[in-house]
Amino acid sequence: MGDLKALISIDGESSTEDDPIVIQKEAGPTSKAVQDFGLHQSETPSTSARGATLSRNNHLLDVDQPLIMGNDSVPPNIPINGSAGSSNRNIDNSEPIFHLRSRTAAASTPNYESLDYEVCENTLFQDEQRKRLTERFSLRKDIIRWIIFIQIGIITALIACTIDIIIEELSKRKYTFLYNSVKENVPLSDASDRDLLIPYLYWLLFSIVPVAFGAAMVTYIEPITAGSGIPQVKSYLNGVKIPRIVRIKTLAVKAIGVITSVVGGLAGGKEGPMIHAGAVVAAGISQGKSTTFVKDFRIFKAFRDDHEKRDFVLGGGAAGVSAAFGAPIGGMLFSLEEAASFWNQNLIWRTLVASIISVFTLNIVLSAYHGLNDFTFTGLFNLGKFDTPLKFDYFELPIFMILGVTGGLLGAAWNSLNTKINKFRKRFIPWKIGKVLEAIVVAMMGVTLACLMIYFINDCRPLGNDPTNNPVQLFCEDNEYNAVAALWFQTPEATVRSLFHDPPGSHKILTLALFTVVYYVLSCATFGLNVSLGVFIPTALVGAAWGRLLAMLTYYVFPQAEFLHPGKYALIGAAANLGGVLRMTISLSVILMETTGVETSFFFPLIIALISAKWVGDYFNEGIYDTQIQVNHVPMLTWEPLPQYKGLKARDILSKPVVCIKLHDSANYIYQMLKKCDHNGFPVVDDVRGDRRSEGRVCGIILRSQLIVILLKSLYVENKRFWLPETSIQTFRDVYPRYPSIKSVRKLDDKINYTVDLSMFMNPSPIRVNPHDSVPRIFQIFRALGLRHLLVINNENRIAGIITRRDFIYK
Repeated sequence: MGDLKALISIDGESSTEDDPIVIQKEAGPTSKAVQDFGLHQSETPSTSARGATLSRNNHLLDVDQPLIMGNDSVPPNIPINGSAGSSNRNIDNSEPIFHLRSRTAAASTPNYESLDYEVCENTLFQDEQRKRLTERFSLRKDIIRWIIFIQIGIITALIACTIDIIIEELSKRKYTFLYNSVKENVPLSDASDRDLLIPYLYWLLFSIVPVAFGAAMVTYIEPITAGSGIPQVKSYLNGVKIPRIVRIKTLAVKAIGVITSVVGGLAGGKEGPMIHAGAVVAAGISQGKSTTFVKDFRIFKAFRDDHEKRDFVLGGGAAGVSAAFGAPIGGMLFSLEEAASFWNQNLIWRTLVASIISVFTLNIVLSAYHGLNDFTFTGLFNLGKFDTPLKFDYFELPIFMILGVTGGLLGAAWNSLNTKINKFRKRFIPWKIGKVLEAIVVAMMGVTLACLMIYFINDCRPLGNDPTNNPVQLFCEDNEYNAVAALWFQTPEATVRSLFHDPPGSHKILTLALFTVVYYVLSCATFGLNVSLGVFIPTALVGAAWGRLLAMLTYYVFPQAEFLHPGKYALIGAAANLGGVLRMTISLSVILMETTGVETSFFFPLIIALISAKWVGDYFNEGIYDTQIQVNHVPMLTWEPLPQYKGLKARDILSKPVVCIKLHDSANYIYQMLKKCDHNGFPVVDDVRGDRRSEGRVCGIILRSQLIVILLKSLYVENKRFWLPETSIQTFRDVYPRYPSIKSVRKLDDKINYTVDLSMFMNPSPIRVNPHDSVPRIFQIFRALGLRHLLVINNENRIAGIITRRDFIYK
């Protein structure tokens, strides 16, 4: 299917092995799956499903070749469940454990893998807890956790400062050179000397070179860095393993990509990628080691699991938002509203502290860099303070609502158009060199459209109120500057600031009208390129432009309307357009208030515009981040179950038969099972009747990663006296997050008859439900606890089936 084409290689971060990655079961194809979260890579995984025998009502789906869910060879409307293995070969002829399990709601999704957010409270974990209780370790662990959050805030802010300073210095040199080039080549206002060719060629050069460099790095080195990174972080926090999402190399490529893209003049900003950068910083610091550099600092060992790492990644994302906008409260609310799938009171405090520390550090560094003594440089996206307090009259509230409706319509159209463009890219531009060339073409298109506007629109304004550091006299009389060039001869953030604070009469209606249309199209074509860029700045810029334009048009019709402050309506327009594209409300309004320093009384107009934009936009489609997630078929769990699941019971969606392991099982069975089966969780059973493990009585659950470590370290009953004193929960944490593959385990040979006792390794208290429990209730349990596997047992405590994330994805 076409939907399976655009992916990045799943060999990445915390990937357990080179075997296929699967979501639950986690079972799936034996062909190497390839994924591209950001619609950029287009390598098609090999798929086959020949010799399939399909049957309904929870019967087995037998295949001679591995099957990727959603293959077109599978007839529609056939209930298919995730596979219980890669093929129909059995370890034991008495038990068909390597067949595809049936599913009532077939999910045609790529094979993403889940994260283990549930804490494995086995005997080793409980021993550690008792030991730490006697050592008063709990208090020390909490203090270390606070220290890590503070470090996350500081380092995220320093990275943000570095990116911002480099962008500012390079952009200053770029636009100063272009300014001088214009002065030399267009020295007079005489129409006969209008020659923009040389400045145009220079402008093309200064756009093509950095954009090509950044796009090449993203495409050839780390494709996961394309885009803003917010959808990837959001999916990670929801429990979906996005390969290579929090690597050091990812952070390096992301930073360089953002710098080159912004300096190259693409319609994007550096604010969105800062959230991804903060998440990478948090994931790296909290583990106390670097798997990239194979360096273990032997600190923070207690936090080496998915559950702990998740909390730090959320704090890193909040610190990134705070550094980007100088909005600590907004950063925390953004994490709550947009990113997190879970929350608790302690995490609120830690996230807020990380956000505040991030803003404080960035304020000190950038204020010192800019030579300020009052520490007023609060964020990368510094929109400046309004000279006069923004006020509104109650008769303006319907106007703000109309602006919100306009933003919702424009945002929904933008999301729809951008999705179609990205689907076109995925289908017709699959080659890496083509992705780089496409970024170059879009950069050239932006420069060309800007020069055409500057050349053909005569919009001259008197010097003194010029909004740019390099006012260009281009085609204007003495003591005048070109207002059209002022919109383009600076970074997008500076243009937003100009539209907010320029005095009335700074632009012609034609100038803003054409600029709005051009930048709307450019931003839509840019978001989805193989470059590291965010969507916040271009969206705010387009909204500010049409908001100011509507105020100018209204004032032209009603010249007595003194309430029509253009900066105020530019702010409302920016909020409405952001709400229409992103579909955020509370956090976005707080971010805009903290960024612009407007009075709390102006919160009401902002929230009216945002809510109106969200409601109108939601009628047509979802926000751009959720749309990206859906297009890539990432198995996100929403806040509520889908309507299709109402009235269903657990027996309607469970997967069976289940691959089980005896409490005391042979090492050879476990080894052969791991070689031929791709699951990541196995119920542990006893009271097995004959060899029918799948009908045993449930004792607990064991993870694939744990079994591989057991085999690697030869933790067998026969040599227990040698390894037992040295084995602890840290034995398993030491290999996190890149657990070894079963391929790294040598054949057992002389240990083929050895026995594994899982009583001290398994989780003895897995979450269990009854086959008659309702699916909506099961969904709430699954999502609230961050589960990866949920066992279904009958009244005799015998395994009846298993439910995983894939079982809640209806397609």
